Amino acid sequence: MTGGLRIAIDGPAAAGKSTIAKLVAKKLGYTYIDTGAMYRAITYKVLQNFIDPRNEEEIAKLVGNTVIELQPGGNAQKVLLDGIEVTEAIRSHEVTSQVSAIAALTSVRQLLMKKQQNLAADSSVVMDGRDIGTSVLPDAELKIFMTASVEERAQRRLLEEQLRGITNDYETLKREITERDKADSEREISPLKKAEDAIIIDTTGKTIEEVTDRIVEYAEKRLTK
Repeated sequence: MTGGLRIAIDGPAAAGKSTIAKLVAKKLGYTYIDTGAMYRAITYKVLQNFIDPRNEEEIAKLVGNTVIELQPGGNAQKVLLDGIEVTEAIRSHEVTSQVSAIAALTSVRQLLMKKQQNLAADSSVVMDGRDIGTSVLPDAELKIFMTASVEERAQRRLLEEQLRGITNDYETLKREITERDKADSEREISPLKKAEDAIIIDTTGKTIEEVTDRIVEYAEKRLTK
């Protein structure tokens, strides 16, 4: 990597990581890597192949024979799974409800972590997820830990799903996000937690532009050191 930073953005579900990370990457001219989309793609393939989400051996084989590509798109990054675009399909409620369990599997995390580290090896990147600053890119030059209240995150997820034509309700999403937080924080390998040197940004009540500009400012300061 020359002339840029590796920026790690971590945080719980629906904290706004992906939206902010994409905008930060665009403003800085960096490559955006959505690690969550990679786990979602694997989850989607598991479901499509009717594999038990608890069958780690079968899922590990599947990951080893899977090609995931992240390509620049219009308003969203395109996700290709074995050459087929699944950008919208991996955002279904069914995938969302299963991805945490599959992401907790040790072999799945290890295999995808290698792919993620390879993607970030020789370029200036913005990578978001739940263990980027602690496990995937522990030596990233800038680490951000984004959070928000459960209530605000549930409201954001509700709006996102409505835009995709998915019917859900606020209380159900609030419960699911709380359960996802618990599962992500308590998993044995690479649990969700703030890196010691990460900057905390609470996005509750803040606009997308405010948070984006703040992270870009932090990046520019690091670049001038």
